[in-house]
Amino acid sequence: MRATEREQFILEEAVRFFAEHGFEGQTRELAKRIGITHSAIYRHFPSKEALIERVYEHVYLSRWDEAWAGLITDRSLPLEGRLTEFYLQYVNRVFHYDWVRIFVFSGLKAFDITPRYLDIVRQQIIEPACLELRHELGLPGADETPLTERETELFWGLHGRIFYLAIRRFVYSTPTPESLDDIVRDGVKSFMLGGPEVAKTIVQAKA
Repeated sequence: MRATEREQFILEEAVRFFAEHGFEGQTRELAKRIGITHSAIYRHFPSKEALIERVYEHVYLSRWDEAWAGLITDRSLPLEGRLTEFYLQYVNRVFHYDWVRIFVFSGLKAFDITPRYLDIVRQQIIEPACLELRHELGLPGADETPLTERETELFWGLHGRIFYLAIRRFVYSTPTPESLDDIVRDGVKSFMLGGPEVAKTIVQAKA
């Protein structure tokens, strides 16, 4: 193997290894599993932390679509349609064994993969969606009435409802529908039937 190929091979095997064993798994065991010397890993990744950082880039950043932020703020579509399309794409992109399990293990071990990723979700999806809902309801913008924690929690609730399907499938190993498209549509529609009224109450009380 050329050096770049070996590095990619180690990275992909590390993704599978951490997804199965969590970050308690030792790089020595990883080396044994893939049939290389322990020192060979450190020729490409200077530390376990450096390897985990590459896993984050490979598994999370590479699957995040920068177009999603624009989709959420595209006012040529109703907000329900935007949210539905985002979550249909999101489920297709991230509902995978490695992605979900590494995400959970990271949170349990206090690695910063989980908070860093959720910060991207907050900045590019949750907070813009709150403002788009205000606009759709004719409510004041953030310059007049700052976003409240209660508003963002409404959208985290929708996000968590959909992501919980992945937890059930890849962490709890319990049955989930094979196709999630209708489940996503139902989830967004349910949110839009009640969420706007709650948001209106929150913003008007704040204003």
